[in-house]
Amino acid sequence: MPFAARRKLFLVVMAVPVVAYVLVVGIWPLAQGIWYSLYDYNLIRPQRTKFACLDNYVEIITDPVSRQALINTAIFTLGAVFFELLLGFMLALALWRDDRFNRLALALILIPVTITPLVVGLIFKGLLAADYGMIGYFLAEWGLTDPRGLLADQHAALATLIFIDVWEWTPLVALILLAGLKALPSDILEAASVDGATGLQKLRIIVIPLMLPAVLLALILRTVDAFRVFDTVYVATGGGPGNATNTLMLHAVKQGLEFFNIGRASAIANLTLLIIAVIAAAFVMMIRHADKKANGK
Repeated sequence: MPFAARRKLFLVVMAVPVVAYVLVVGIWPLAQGIWYSLYDYNLIRPQRTKFACLDNYVEIITDPVSRQALINTAIFTLGAVFFELLLGFMLALALWRDDRFNRLALALILIPVTITPLVVGLIFKGLLAADYGMIGYFLAEWGLTDPRGLLADQHAALATLIFIDVWEWTPLVALILLAGLKALPSDILEAASVDGATGLQKLRIIVIPLMLPAVLLALILRTVDAFRVFDTVYVATGGGPGNATNTLMLHAVKQGLEFFNIGRASAIANLTLLIIAVIAAAFVMMIRHADKKANGK
């Protein structure tokens, strides 16, 4: 057998386990989820399963609970990502100088990222509890919050969850943006300083345009992750009070594991995946455009 044919056979054999893994772990569950979403399928009454076409998807829009979950997810994503980018950029600028203090500060602020979202939700649930929380008790006693606590306040619960997400993930955004800052060409910045450019002028004309790929990378990572938020919301509020903090992923889990409505749960999960795919594709195109613009192509 010629060398080229043996090499090709070797590459095919090496690729078979990877392809099989993707098919079993990725493609098959996705196809099964799409199939289930087209049926009125409930585990409590499997004998009454019938083809529903797109009814499960239509109900997501027409059902007030599902619509509220979609709105909550959008508000949570926009709020969390906006403040994480803003605060992360400010932190990255503050830590730009490479000295011992900034290296130590960077290591310390990354601690929240190392904690799993489930644990973060439990920590803040304990801190903000109105009856025993180290923070929530005093806020309730001083009349600054609802007597039941921030996470039990229908008007403040979602904003509190956004704050928790910002606390946990702003350091990661700062790290990504800091890497973008350190990759900037120093000769351009030095030339701007020699020409008498102020700090704000360098930031507006040089730093921000050249950092757009890093900014968009942080944006896509956090947007995709925030849109599928589940852990923190599940342990902190469970979607309550009422449906004030109910999100798409949490709603899908409730439909599947509490009400055993597999068809509806699959439709919600598929819709979430579709929205995330569209967002990711849009950001990838923006990253490519920004990268070409930054490199003068």
